[in-house]
Amino acid sequence: MSEHTRLVAWVRGRVQGVGFRWYTRARALEIGGLSGFALNLEDGRVQVVAEGPREGCQGLLEWLTGDDTPGRVDGVTEIWDTPRGGYDGFAIR
Repeated sequence: MSEHTRLVAWVRGRVQGVGFRWYTRARALEIGGLSGFALNLEDGRVQVVAEGPREGCQGLLEWLTGDDTPGRVDGVTEIWDTPRGGYDGFAIR
């Protein structure tokens, strides 16, 4: 059985106004088994919260730090934690 985890990531760079949250949701749905959200923050970052199988969260993190994202990612800070639940699918906030 796969270990479930919670990933919280803050993405820095030119990540607002370029469809970043939409593509993040699409990638999470493509990976499957993930719930959570992507949220624009006032300081220009995007916060991504994903819960589900560790390998799915790791795959989403690899996408966030890769070259295939819209805009420009200058860096990602992440925290791993235990899942809290309460999400209905993967949302754009």
